[in-house]
Amino acid sequence: MIERRRMIKRFFDISISLVGLIFLGWLIILTWLITSIDNRSNGFFIQKRIGRYSKQFHIIKLKTMRDSKDNIDSSHVTISLDPRITPIGAFMRKFKLDELPQLINILLGHMSFVGPRPDVPGFADELEGEDRIILSIRPGITAPSTLYFRNEEYLLQQKKDPISYNKNVIWPKKVKMNKEYARNYNLKNDLLLIFKTIFQI
Repeated sequence: MIERRRMIKRFFDISISLVGLIFLGWLIILTWLITSIDNRSNGFFIQKRIGRYSKQFHIIKLKTMRDSKDNIDSSHVTISLDPRITPIGAFMRKFKLDELPQLINILLGHMSFVGPRPDVPGFADELEGEDRIILSIRPGITAPSTLYFRNEEYLLQQKKDPISYNKNVIWPKKVKMNKEYARNYNLKNDLLLIFKTIFQI
């Protein structure tokens, strides 16, 4: 049963990501050119993330922040008022255009359309016990926890210590929700999550 669900999920990911790249490839190239000009550097942001079974992979996104010595694009504590975010980058983030290159990650098997957001090293790879069920599935672009914390940036801005709040409140809640998803995912629910994500953009 579990293996069948995995096969269906992977077949869906391959099919839709391939179709997406065929029809949206021009948009990825166009936005890459725009961000390259905007940042005066390669418009792709590439960073190590933790994938299935704790294996690291390089996530591909469009660059929305000016280059700095700290080549970061925080997956946990992202403050939308960060001065490094360019006006074009803010637009890309608002409409999730910076996520489009992840279709490549999905096609290559690094990611899925639905699954826990891929973390930088130091979070998901340090899960223990039954929490590690989260690592049995591919990380994704959206998930129940992603929708639940869709206003995470705003929420963190209201906290005096956003890093502590993320570590002690948001992260444990995400782990709980991601465990539930890993145990019970199916194609029908994945489709519902994708549609909900699209309508909330």
